Amino acid sequence: MIGRGGMGPVRRRRRGGGAWDGDPAPGGAPGREPLIALAGNPNAGKTSLFNALTGSVQQVSNYPGVTVECKEGVLRAGGRPYTVVDLPGTYSLTAYSQEEVVARDFLLNHPPGVIVNVVDATNLERNLYFTVQLLETRTPVVIALNMADLAEKRGIRVDHTALSKMLGVPVIPTVGSRGTGVEALAEACAGVIEGTHPVTPTLVRYGHVVDEEVDALAEKLAGLLPPGPHRTAPWFAVKLLERDGPVSAEVFRLAAARAAELEAAVAAAAARVERHFDDDAATIVAERRYGVAAGAARQCVHITPLSRRDTTEKIDAVVCNRVAGPVILVGVVAALFFWVFKLSDEWAWIPWAGGWASPTGVVEGCFEALSGLLDGLRPDYPMLHSLLDAALVKGVGGVLGFVPLIFFMFLFIAALEDSGYIARVAFILDRLLRAFGLQGKSIIALIVSGGLGAGGCAVPGVMATRTLREEKDRIITMLVAPFMNCGAKMPVYAVLIAAFFPDRRTPLMLLLWGLSWVVALCAAWVLRRTVLRGEQTPFVMELPPYHMPVPRGVLLHTAERTWLYIRKAGTVILAINILLWAVMYFPRPPANADGTTPSPSEAVAHSFAGRAGRALEPVTAAAGFDWRVNIALIGGFAAKEVVIGAMATVYAMEEEAPDMDASLSARLREAPGWPPLRAFAMMLFVMLYAPCVTTIAVIRRETGTWKWPLFATVYATTIAFVLAAAVFQGGRLLGFG
Repeated sequence: MIGRGGMGPVRRRRRGGGAWDGDPAPGGAPGREPLIALAGNPNAGKTSLFNALTGSVQQVSNYPGVTVECKEGVLRAGGRPYTVVDLPGTYSLTAYSQEEVVARDFLLNHPPGVIVNVVDATNLERNLYFTVQLLETRTPVVIALNMADLAEKRGIRVDHTALSKMLGVPVIPTVGSRGTGVEALAEACAGVIEGTHPVTPTLVRYGHVVDEEVDALAEKLAGLLPPGPHRTAPWFAVKLLERDGPVSAEVFRLAAARAAELEAAVAAAAARVERHFDDDAATIVAERRYGVAAGAARQCVHITPLSRRDTTEKIDAVVCNRVAGPVILVGVVAALFFWVFKLSDEWAWIPWAGGWASPTGVVEGCFEALSGLLDGLRPDYPMLHSLLDAALVKGVGGVLGFVPLIFFMFLFIAALEDSGYIARVAFILDRLLRAFGLQGKSIIALIVSGGLGAGGCAVPGVMATRTLREEKDRIITMLVAPFMNCGAKMPVYAVLIAAFFPDRRTPLMLLLWGLSWVVALCAAWVLRRTVLRGEQTPFVMELPPYHMPVPRGVLLHTAERTWLYIRKAGTVILAINILLWAVMYFPRPPANADGTTPSPSEAVAHSFAGRAGRALEPVTAAAGFDWRVNIALIGGFAAKEVVIGAMATVYAMEEEAPDMDASLSARLREAPGWPPLRAFAMMLFVMLYAPCVTTIAVIRRETGTWKWPLFATVYATTIAFVLAAAVFQGGRLLGFG
């Protein structure tokens, strides 16, 4: 009997060296859940299997770099809980990128009770190379032969029983996206940990010449290494022959008294191997591993007559075509914006108040009704009314009014991710990125940040740069990823487009999408040739097979991300809005010379925020921004959604009549001094100026210095203001202002 999802939210473990919080001992310890680690190549379906085992909600995307931190959940098998850790995808235990380092450090420094090696049944030979390396560690392994259904459709039959006998470990066919084989996999893992299903991984051999050198080095290491069942002396000997930098450094540190002698022995052993084979020792070891993988695949994989050019290849012939691919991409993004706006705002398809309304109209109607209920407080409790109505109802409500738009945006993006199309987007844009000085793998971070159209976030985008090997490539990508149109910018676009471009929503969103890419690529080109000079590293993008999106997974992922947006509006944005309300409400202005009370507009202008906004107005007027917009943009440094909440608060506090419950778009449309040109300049500025504080904090964490976050803030805001001012002033000269 298996139960899933026993721990609620997915917990993230700290990456890097040192102790990990709450580490279970291998196989479990009294009072602690035994540990199961999921490891495998990117795109093997590891995260889908993790979700099926634990019931945890997590993004499932068919391209490397999404799982950049170890995530854990709880599996219950046989009435006992087991901690399941989802490790970043990696091709090798010889780590290069930061996500590979995370996976290797966890497996080697915090050995689990059992490793579930998730392999792609449609690419068995390539996946088994990593399996061979896991067998070398002598850690108990259970192989999840995933995507078995796709292999069968392609005419590929894997004899999992024969493979199990060859490797000495259980091999369980699974389909992670459907939950097929999950119970058998869980039972196998529990059996291995509890000792009812003992596992003896096959001993990996490298040929008598290499084996002799490995055995000789292992004898020298036997008395120098701390005792333990994992990372045995032969494993260390192989890594020394490979000249694995981190492992060699660790060995020489542990054997400091004999480090010189040991180093000489390793050099002599490697020289003998290289003389015999006339090749590099690391290459020889890798070739032997590939030989084991290839031999196992040849004996266990049977190709049937049905194996021919499949549907994926036929679709890719069109979708990945040099000419048709970019055209299709633009069409997909245009369709995305079209349906998002139609379903969320333009089409009235929900019964409401005796008629029909759009989802956005329903949410706005609820907040308008709530605002009306507060009108009775205005005469007797003006400050309380202002706080509740302007800061909470209209401020936060202005942000929550776009929940339907965000929901549909996330829904379509999740479906595209689940289908495998986003990997094709990376393939299509790779050549373009390299021309502008970005490493090909940077596309992953840009897409995660919102580069497909919107709905992304710069925080996971910056974290996805861990897949890049070169530090300069990582930093450049971090600096340009926030230019993408994340979900937080969508409410700003939606308000201004609804106010000034209601009939051109899709074309304008396409224009903003294109501009974000143009600015990001140009900025990368300049950074590569000035601040961060260096060579670009090569990139190989694996194209996984197409899948029909799994409705349950798409809806769960959409609901999770939408809830995160709502929670942010109810916590962070609420707190910031209350703070902004306070600085917009105080100090109260004195009475006019004639004894009359200053108007609400005069009161806001007299406040701390009003004074700050007016102080900036001589500069920001070049881009068309008045003091009200300045207040909103200052708030946007904390989170881009705050721009709308702050503007809603400003205009609500300036209301003269108690019955002014029009939407923010309607207020802006009727406000004097708001030409469409000013609205477009503001959208451009919001798209490009400083990353939010959360993104700044993540850049600081990823780079280990405040230099790059501060640089990102200054250079992005400078670019944003220069372009916004150029557009506004140029438009006025052309007669558009």
